[in-house]
Amino acid sequence: MSKVLLINGSPHRHGCTATALEEMIRVFNDVSVETELIHIGGQSIRGCVSCGNCRKTGKCAFDDQVNEVAIKFREADGLVVGSPVYYGSPNGTLLSFLDRLFYSTSFSKHFKVGASVVSCRRGGNTASFDVLNKYFTISSMPVASSTYWNQVHGFSADDVKKDLEGLQTMRNLARNMSFMIRAIIDAKEKYGLPELERGAFTSFSDGKQYV
Repeated sequence: MSKVLLINGSPHRHGCTATALEEMIRVFNDVSVETELIHIGGQSIRGCVSCGNCRKTGKCAFDDQVNEVAIKFREADGLVVGSPVYYGSPNGTLLSFLDRLFYSTSFSKHFKVGASVVSCRRGGNTASFDVLNKYFTISSMPVASSTYWNQVHGFSADDVKKDLEGLQTMRNLARNMSFMIRAIIDAKEKYGLPELERGAFTSFSDGKQYV
């Protein structure tokens, strides 16, 4: 059975973002996709300090929920990241979490399916949506889409439940993501995954050191 890992970056376990993710989970359950919802928004998660320890040990030097989720992420077929909008951007705790999760893990994320979901009262949604999708596109992860940008609107969970188009978008996103995961698994068995080149690393340097 395929599995999708969902990350709630909001500090509210039953708030707007969680309501959107739970709408997706209902669809995943209906189509027999296993899910696990993890709440990290209320945790004390520091950012990356560029210590390089993960390149030696294979995990982050700060042994917190990032390392716990990394194990689950490795086994998952898809990842959904949900965040509220704070000052036109995703939750800072979530960004610190994602920076360390993606940087410290050396396992291949090639063709795991990614999707981001944002919730806001009024504005900042598309800017936050763009930030979250970059984690997927730099990791060779196909990004699932829906019938609108993956967002819901409201100041409370009850407001989000009234956002019928937003909830519809979540359901369509879950269906599309489920299809993509199954199609990729099927294609992988038939054809294998595309080759990834890793040799080039251009930093536009002439080889000299400048002070």
